[in-house]
Amino acid sequence: MVGPAAKRDAVAHLKAFMGLSERRACQIISADRKMIRYRSCRPPEVELRMKQRDLANQRRRFGYRRLFIVLRREGERSGVNRIYRLYREEGLSVRKRKARRRAAGTRAPILVEAKANARWSLDFVHDQFACGRRFRILNVVDDVTRECLAAIPDTSISGRRVARELTTLIERRGKPGMIVSDNGTELSSNAILAWSKDHKVEWNYIAPGKPMQNGYVESFNGRMRDELLNESLFFRLDHARSAIAEWADDYNNFRPHSSLGYQTPAIMPGSSPQPAPTLRNVEASRFHRLLPPRHLAYQKPPRL
Repeated sequence: MVGPAAKRDAVAHLKAFMGLSERRACQIISADRKMIRYRSCRPPEVELRMKQRDLANQRRRFGYRRLFIVLRREGERSGVNRIYRLYREEGLSVRKRKARRRAAGTRAPILVEAKANARWSLDFVHDQFACGRRFRILNVVDDVTRECLAAIPDTSISGRRVARELTTLIERRGKPGMIVSDNGTELSSNAILAWSKDHKVEWNYIAPGKPMQNGYVESFNGRMRDELLNESLFFRLDHARSAIAEWADDYNNFRPHSSLGYQTPAIMPGSSPQPAPTLRNVEASRFHRLLPPRHLAYQKPPRL
């Protein structure tokens, strides 16, 4: 019972069901009578509240900043401060997951040219079906444009399979300047070493036990886990393929990225407009894909 609206409801309840006076009810809950009697002059904003609630239900892991960008794309002209106020009043705040403790000190980033295909990152994500059988997803991310180049789920992905998928990806996208990955069994196999030598692609391995050195794809894995895998229950492999392809297409063409100024990877120079490849073609995404205007500005809301 922190907000004024909750305190007004509490005073009304005490007066109606316990027969207390307004003065006594305000004393019990430590509320100012002026605040209880105040009536807002603002319009009810019912339509905007409903639109924001519906969007928050559809995008359960979006905070108010991304909701603001999406509402702007749909033609809503309200400022970020109003969106933030309604976001708090409607109780739409996203529950933050407990962050891991970061190591002290500074880290020197790997310098790459700021263009597409300068560096790709690879990693695996693991999940399981409703029956308990496990599967894995091979994720390939462009570190500069933040584009998801591939999200390939299967029950087993060998080093030879990774090499074949990279060959197909290079034919569609072009050869990268370098590739970064961990030193897992599949990514350090003889098939991968031979592939990188044949295609003359520099392959860098991060230090063992240091996933922060491959931060771009690790961040992508976290978004996939938070927005898709934790929110979905997969029954079959084709079901997982369809859902992951749909989410990857939405990630590239619709989802606002804070690291890109709340733009999408699809509008970055050198990005490919095609959806991220999977093992089979799927139906078009059910999400509405509307690219954001370049002139959108973000204004930080006031501190509470």
